[in-house]
Amino acid sequence: MEKIRFIGGLFALFSVVLGAFASHFFKKLIDESSLQSFEVGIRYLMFHGLALILLSIIPIEGKKVIFRLFTWGSILFSFSIFFLSLQSLIKINLKWLGPITPLGGTLLIIGWIIFTINSLK
Repeated sequence: MEKIRFIGGLFALFSVVLGAFASHFFKKLIDESSLQSFEVGIRYLMFHGLALILLSIIPIEGKKVIFRLFTWGSILFSFSIFFLSLQSLIKINLKWLGPITPLGGTLLIIGWIIFTINSLK
């Protein structure tokens, strides 16, 4: 339980820190479209950080699987968006990360399906 709560807290922390960077620093350095994408990654990281914190305290079957799906889904989804949004800044072509984003999203969807089904038990 502590591990789930810890990762959830880290995701929430990262989203706040990255949100501050986005609104105060990156806003001046990347185009509006990239900034909007970056903010999507921040939102999903925060949502799933909070979801992990809640997961750590509710009794639900399949907690370990849901934890892994939310964790890896968030990492693949949000961090691929972060890197893709900042590729003009870091001057590296990261277009190959494009297919990683939907893979992360798929893991999140599967996690929510399992969560929802197991909530009915």
